[in-house]
Amino acid sequence: MIWPVFSLALLAAMLFACSASPAPGEPPVEQREQSAESPAHSRAAEVQRTGKLAFPGALGHGALAIGGRDGRIISVSTLADRQPGSLRECLTATGPRTCVFDVAGTIRFEGEPPIIREPFLTIAGETAPGAGITLAHSGGPEARSPLLIKNTHDVVVRHIRVRNDRMGDHREAEDAITIEGSEYVIVDHVSASWARDEIVNGYADNDWITISNSIFAFGLKRHDKCALLASDPHDAQHVSFVMNICAHSGDRNPDINFPPGSCVEVTNNVFFNAQSEFAEIWETYGGSPVSLVGNWFIAGPSTTDAAIGIVRQQFGTRGPARLYERDNSFDGAFRPRSPDLAQILVDEPPCPLATEPQPAARAFASVLKHSGAWPRDAIDAEVVANIRQKKGRIVRTPGRIPEVRMSASPAKRDSDRDGMPDSWETRHGSDPQRADSWADADGDGWANFENYLAERASARRSG
Repeated sequence: MIWPVFSLALLAAMLFACSASPAPGEPPVEQREQSAESPAHSRAAEVQRTGKLAFPGALGHGALAIGGRDGRIISVSTLADRQPGSLRECLTATGPRTCVFDVAGTIRFEGEPPIIREPFLTIAGETAPGAGITLAHSGGPEARSPLLIKNTHDVVVRHIRVRNDRMGDHREAEDAITIEGSEYVIVDHVSASWARDEIVNGYADNDWITISNSIFAFGLKRHDKCALLASDPHDAQHVSFVMNICAHSGDRNPDINFPPGSCVEVTNNVFFNAQSEFAEIWETYGGSPVSLVGNWFIAGPSTTDAAIGIVRQQFGTRGPARLYERDNSFDGAFRPRSPDLAQILVDEPPCPLATEPQPAARAFASVLKHSGAWPRDAIDAEVVANIRQKKGRIVRTPGRIPEVRMSASPAKRDSDRDGMPDSWETRHGSDPQRADSWADADGDGWANFENYLAERASARRSG
């Protein structure tokens, strides 16, 4: 089986070298040894990483996240919350685990949404039948970010939508996605919209984060923000923001504010219809080191003539940022760069790039074709059409989550409940009568279940 890769061996080797070796005088690392009292970054440092990617084609600084590998396969069998078989039950379980879905539709969390605190988790939205899974909160006083990853590590989220279609009582707590104080996290092929704070928000001391192949659109006025990659950090961070769409949000497309020593890459993204600012490079924490390569900045109906494509923000500066900029495209009647940007340009990336950028022209077509959770719903289809036609506007109120009708066809038989249908196991040489999710029947270095997930993800993207 051949996977779409570019320099994956080099990437794995580079990230493994950065993450696996203990500092002089520290004890040897041990797989999954952790204590409840330890902060997330201490526990993540104790995990032995072999250099294996989270899944075939994983990108960026978070690519070595372990997720639920070698753990339980937990079926989500109901869209209801706080019941046996619910997603909440899987998210709050302990130990390595992968959430797979027997249902499709909207999971609306009752009261406060669950917080992902327990490490070694994969949310495999690609396993859902039909139109897939959408997360939402219930509004009101307990509304919070429907997808909150907090003080944990090794979490992989793929092919999930997050749609905040109801208003809560605490705007500042209503991101669509929050990653807080966590390490080795991948958010890939996720779609999110209608947040009253940031659509995606990195908070506190995160590290080894990848946000990739996703669509973030329709932040709600008057705090319409796409992506705040870091807020209130103390330590240096490694963050990749790669192959995403930010559309119809006034600014923070994205917001880049990291301490010196960080490795931040913003590559091959499409930023559309910002009102005032697209990419913002801040210096509040001592000056962000960042590489912006192969991105598109495109004006839309809400973009003003005074808008800026890449802006240096010097309010509260504590030292100059360092910007490596190459092969970015600017389309529309706005200023591509702020005048003072030239003062922080550098000739080489502040850190080696963890991803090999595509030429901007090729990346544009690829992002529009492949990004977001699949199959695309009407909201993502609208976003992509808006970019192609340069239409659409920033909104003040959320829209409606598209209705999902469950297929009348029965779920495929899985006799041994190992997450893989019997028919798939028979075709691929694994045993449908024995739970062998983590065996490697074809000897390709990927577990049976990992091959199944990769095939499901590919099938969803191809329709």
